[in-house]
Amino acid sequence: MDFIQACREFISIDSTPAVGSKLIAEKAAQFCRDRGLQVEVQNEFRGDTEEINVIARAVKDRPSNEFLLQTHLDTVDPGPYQMWTKTGQNPFDAAILDGKIYGLGAADVKLDFLCKLEALAKYKDKTSWKLPPVLVGTYGEESGMTGALKLIRKNKISAKMALIGEPTNLRLMNAAKGFATVEIRIPLSEEEIRYRQDHNLRESTSTQSRIFNGKSAHSSMPHLGESAIIKMLDYLAMLPESVILMEIDGGTNYNTVPSHAMIELDLTPIRTSVVPKITHVYQAIQKLEKEFFDHADREFTPPTPTLNIGMIRTHDDHILMGGCCRIPPIITHDIYEGWMAFLKTECEKINGSFRVTDYKKPHRTDMNSNLVRACRDELKNMNLDESCLAQSSTNEASLFSRIGIDCVCFGPGQREGNIHTPNEHVAIDDLHQATRFYEKMIERFCL
Repeated sequence: MDFIQACREFISIDSTPAVGSKLIAEKAAQFCRDRGLQVEVQNEFRGDTEEINVIARAVKDRPSNEFLLQTHLDTVDPGPYQMWTKTGQNPFDAAILDGKIYGLGAADVKLDFLCKLEALAKYKDKTSWKLPPVLVGTYGEESGMTGALKLIRKNKISAKMALIGEPTNLRLMNAAKGFATVEIRIPLSEEEIRYRQDHNLRESTSTQSRIFNGKSAHSSMPHLGESAIIKMLDYLAMLPESVILMEIDGGTNYNTVPSHAMIELDLTPIRTSVVPKITHVYQAIQKLEKEFFDHADREFTPPTPTLNIGMIRTHDDHILMGGCCRIPPIITHDIYEGWMAFLKTECEKINGSFRVTDYKKPHRTDMNSNLVRACRDELKNMNLDESCLAQSSTNEASLFSRIGIDCVCFGPGQREGNIHTPNEHVAIDDLHQATRFYEKMIERFCL
């Protein structure tokens, strides 16, 4: 397997939530079999979309204890194709420029799977293991880590320690924030519903539209982006409360700072507009964000909890808002529950609904654990930075740590200003460095 060609093939396969992981997982399984590994797949259907976990081992039978090498194979939606200037406006057509590979999933984190595969395949002919390694490519990280959950629920691994694939710029991360995915529904009045239906049937209508542009970023690092939805909500708050909202749309998913948003308005006065309801919810979110500043964990950047409004959509009888809250380990469960209860109460004041659709606890692996100390030793031997960082996003370590697996996060690729943005990229040298690190960890714990 030519490594760079394999990277190109991986990037060329769409594994966004709308498409699913079937094709990328089949390619990953093929690569593993070609390298002489034993492959098991775990299938699940999400509606009509097939999802697959790939489990690859150098031993035929599942051992009682394992060393887990895990990476998720799905990506976020790429957003507007025209923003991918380095790849000819095609996020799935990998481009190599100045020693970097550009394309969706280059850093987050499809290519990390290939680094782990290269490392494991080097030792595929070993017949004696003290802690056999297992390579896993999971689905659904960007939609609640559903693949990792299925792996755990079906008891498909026996790991004691795990290296979780994340774009950390070759730094070691032993702590991560948790997150809560939230969904808010704001109802349209009967008057608005009728007006919008009549309006759409008229031969001649007049409305005004406005487009808002921002800068996308990962929701764990909202300060690196510029939310187009926030710009739009600020604009809505200045409008007369009687305007009719014909259409509102923004963002692509809860987990990304939105780079685009739009509204279509009819200035004909109406008695029961949804605009003040949206503003009420927005003001409640702003109030909560002010309280976040009283709860700082200085190991993280940003140090406080954050809340990102990642998407907003118009439906026949309501406005749907989706977002996520990032929670550092110092936040107690009671504080978190109080915040969610506050948002629920404020939504109910305008006859709206609020619900938490997913929740993952924050995690922290002890600096004195065998895994952390070994990782730091090997990084130091490779002349790489061995200090530990805390990660503001959430990943599968949150799940695996809850069942007693010591976890650290590591991977090639810059995180800030790179993932969940157009022109995502990773340095080829960093891919090779990551592969060498995984080899060293296999030698240390497995052989």
